[in-house]
Amino acid sequence: MSGVVDLGAVKAASEAKAKAEQARADASRQGGGAAAAPGSLVIDVDEAGFERDVLTRSTEVPVVIDFWAEWCQPCKQLGPLLERLAVEYNGRFVLAKVDVDANQMLMQQFAIQSIPAVFAVVAGQALPLFQGAAPEAQIRETLDQLIQVGEERFGLTGIVVDAEAQGEAGQMPAEVPAGPYDALLEAAAQALDANDFGGAVQAYKNVLADDPVNVEAKLGLAQAELLGRVQKMDPQQVRKDAAEKPDDLATQMAAADLDLVGGHVEDAFGRLVETVRRTFGDDRDAARLRLLELFEVIGPDDPRVAAARTALARVLF
Repeated sequence: MSGVVDLGAVKAASEAKAKAEQARADASRQGGGAAAAPGSLVIDVDEAGFERDVLTRSTEVPVVIDFWAEWCQPCKQLGPLLERLAVEYNGRFVLAKVDVDANQMLMQQFAIQSIPAVFAVVAGQALPLFQGAAPEAQIRETLDQLIQVGEERFGLTGIVVDAEAQGEAGQMPAEVPAGPYDALLEAAAQALDANDFGGAVQAYKNVLADDPVNVEAKLGLAQAELLGRVQKMDPQQVRKDAAEKPDDLATQMAAADLDLVGGHVEDAFGRLVETVRRTFGDDRDAARLRLLELFEVIGPDDPRVAAARTALARVLF
């Protein structure tokens, strides 16, 4: 996934916003219009209906696209979680599910390399959100930021859902947790404490191979990988290279790692946000993913993470 996707036929954002405002004004004059059924919050989308179901709909509400396939095991864990959140958010976004096996053209258009892959389309503009399964807390933060940007930049306030039918839609199956993994997680923590970062990484990956959304394993893996990278660095040389090569992706990511380990959290986040702004294509996506990894290390509830997510969203949008 590489940056904002060029959809070609999509209208400019300002025109999309005007359409959304006009639609809400028309609904208001007609007494609020017909409320959407809860079933319309989660829709299956194919190539033939993509313009109608995603592009046009995105002028009224952010559309989150879940690229999945029947054979993909992580998809089967992420999909129900996204569906449950779509119902819980009650019309603040719509979830569009795309089976990549049946819609190869869409897969190519969005440059999907692996699944699950999650994108958003807001006022006709598409951008990648995350790839692979992610912790629920991280997904919620991403959705909250997406909704905030949709409201502030494009005036998208979501759709009205039929309250009487909402109860039935809320009965979607919840995630079935896998586990327990107490022994594996304890072994990983002991390896981390002993500075055996390679062993800790492998132990956490063993958990995630079976339970890709395990929050403790995701956090531990991010910490172990970070410490393993920093352990091999010459701090003085890294900072010298970062100062001399502001456009070099590798040196900026290395300096951000050092910043974080040294307690300079805002500096680390700011450096990577700036790197995302200055880069394109695969380099931009690599910088974005490294920033998300560092968010995992600090934790989603930290206000510095929230501030950096806001800054990242501004750069991406």
